[in-house]
Amino acid sequence: MMKFLLLVIISFNYSYAQSKKKVIYKYKKYEKFDFENLNIEAESSSPGDISISPRFRKRFKNQLPSRLNFNPEMKNAIQAIR
Repeated sequence: MMKFLLLVIISFNYSYAQSKKKVIYKYKKYEKFDFENLNIEAESSSPGDISISPRFRKRFKNQLPSRLNFNPEMKNAIQAIR
């Protein structure tokens, strides 16, 4: 009985593997759209329906201090290279 069950399972797996076929997809390489013959029907609405309410821009103050030059840092960097 065990051999028969094993034989049935193996034959089922073999037949299932044989029934699976490799699928090959082919895509279009080129497609042309004709926009001149395209008709679009829509309702016109006033711009107020889709407009965005204005918001005030917040001005942030600069958190970095203003410096004229970075000469000391450049001298330290050159000294570190030597």
